[in-house]
Amino acid sequence: MENYQQPEIDKLLAAELYSPLPSSRLLFTYCMNFIAFAFAALALIPLFSILWEIMKRGIGGIKTEMFVKSVIDNGFGNAILGTITVVAIASLLSIPIGLFTGIFLAEFAQTNSLTRFVRFITSILTGVPSIVVGIFAYGVIVLSTKSFSAIAGGFALATIMLPIIVLTTEEALKLIPIEQRLASAALGGTRFQTTFRVVVTAAIPTITTGVLLAVARAAGETAPLIFTALFSLDWSAGLLTPTASLPVLIFNLYNDPDPERSQLVWTTSIILLGLVLCVSLISRLVTSKKK
Repeated sequence: MENYQQPEIDKLLAAELYSPLPSSRLLFTYCMNFIAFAFAALALIPLFSILWEIMKRGIGGIKTEMFVKSVIDNGFGNAILGTITVVAIASLLSIPIGLFTGIFLAEFAQTNSLTRFVRFITSILTGVPSIVVGIFAYGVIVLSTKSFSAIAGGFALATIMLPIIVLTTEEALKLIPIEQRLASAALGGTRFQTTFRVVVTAAIPTITTGVLLAVARAAGETAPLIFTALFSLDWSAGLLTPTASLPVLIFNLYNDPDPERSQLVWTTSIILLGLVLCVSLISRLVTSKKK
């Protein structure tokens, strides 16, 4: 008798699940979708207006020779090189420390007092204003070396990147199912082997996304570089000398009365947006491959 009633119950449930929604529910769904899309469009208006203004004013000033000339010759080649140099130094300083700190927090010391303290400090660092980070780097590096430099700028940007990398690495490792750790242990894998050969390998796409987002943020920072790398109108003489960068170029020349310098600001803005967009696209590609 029970075997006979079960198919009937299943058919009734299936009919109820696949029956069309009442008109009131459909109307509510359409209204909520409309409101969501309307607010999303309103949020995109300022973004597209800024992009349109930058493209309109800057696209006409792009010339090939500007990529190999310095600011003093109405180019931005030294600023591009300086930005890449400073961000590369920041990446070399922050990525290894951030990755190993995130792995330690997620895999080796989840609940002790040291872990809670490190998480607390890392969370605070994510909310520290970038200009405060610049003053900190000024006191630590610039006053010690008595010179503005690319190394000081890289140190400031590394301080900004570090908490982002730590937190994203930790969260990426937490997303890996516990079953993979247990399977590795059942096959004889040690804690170290399980962490680095199984867990970290599975989380590499997500970790890479977090690292690239940190790099994109660092590339657009201005305030820390004003206090550390300063600026240079010509090519930098080395890592221990003032170094030009795209954000500081825009900041310094925005109010310049010279029309050529004013045009250079808008053209530089396009280049900076392009660099940040490239990094963001790479992170999206990494995420899509993971999915």
